Amino acid sequence: METKYKKLEQTWRWYGPNDPVSLQDVKQAGATGIVTALHHIPHGEVWPLADIQERKSIIEAAGLTWSVVESVPVHEAIKTRRADADLFLENYKTSLRNLSQCGIKTVCYNFMPVLDWTRTQLDLEMTDGSKALYFNWIDLAIFDLYILKRAGAEADYAESILKRAKEKAATLNQQQLDDLRINVLMGIPNEKEIELETLRNSINEYAAIGKKGLQENLLYFLNAIADVCTEEGIKMTIHPDDPPYPILGLPRIASTLEDFNYIINGVNKAFNGVCFCTGSLGAGMSNNALEIFNAVKERVYFAHLRNVTKDEDGSFYEADHLGGDVNMYEIMKALSAENATRDKSIPFRPDHGHQMLDDLGKVTNPGYSAIGRLRGLAELRGLEIGVTGNY
Repeated sequence: METKYKKLEQTWRWYGPNDPVSLQDVKQAGATGIVTALHHIPHGEVWPLADIQERKSIIEAAGLTWSVVESVPVHEAIKTRRADADLFLENYKTSLRNLSQCGIKTVCYNFMPVLDWTRTQLDLEMTDGSKALYFNWIDLAIFDLYILKRAGAEADYAESILKRAKEKAATLNQQQLDDLRINVLMGIPNEKEIELETLRNSINEYAAIGKKGLQENLLYFLNAIADVCTEEGIKMTIHPDDPPYPILGLPRIASTLEDFNYIINGVNKAFNGVCFCTGSLGAGMSNNALEIFNAVKERVYFAHLRNVTKDEDGSFYEADHLGGDVNMYEIMKALSAENATRDKSIPFRPDHGHQMLDDLGKVTNPGYSAIGRLRGLAELRGLEIGVTGNY
């Protein structure tokens, strides 16, 4: 019997009213769902019902739907299980209830220490003149050894990388070093001395916690919100670590197939799901993104589709959505087949995109210019039709 496919839900990340990419732009790109968050609410505070309702009304007035929250940030006190963690857990549960009251039931989050994502360059020029995000091990080593000056950092790098980092660092001027520092610390405000000292302190805190401790703290978080999520019908989707390996001495717990099996089996309840990100997982040298998807597919409630091209060191740049090392054709086949089993379509978004055409002269959130994502969504939309035959 031939499988009858329904379409995935096409969504788009929007940073709210201050996003240079407007909701009208999103409609013209062809997406119907919005992925957004209340970025003006400080991490750890309750998302007020009125603020959620206001954001939802803006989205719906444009003829779109708020499909996924990305993200309700998990406060560092929870990740490290500090003495005040329970206060932030209660706030988190209240935010989830408020979202549920507004009919928003899918939440993306991550459990990465300190930094939500890490790149060393935000404007790597492609052969066609477009620009991409880039993670380079040599540059990260330069930041770690010569800017952060982390104790014992040398032990985390291969000799070949240490040698090349030393040689390259000797050629960089102060402006280039400052640019590298800013790129790596994109998520941390304050002056640079405070930034670096904050990061050093966090690294020491997580060194004491270790991977096992961080895994246990994730299960602690999931168990704490389990009843609220189950009662409210909320699906939590953990985003893979980006990049999917330890950096700067910080542990990683959502990077590999083994990690995701641990997460799902650790709190084996339907609310505990995965945001399947092909770009983050595809950056892992030993990861097979399709194998990981097939192992966790029943818990995939949201998908980020982007591609990466790696070199022999494990450095990577964000490639065209249908280029790179991830076999997007096979991923789309598997995702569409899983979607066919669902009552409600799985939302996906074109994750990141090259800065290109008119957007080269605009200031946008890194990876989130309009035209590159429009191209990515168009390619993925066409790929889905090609895979399923479903117009």
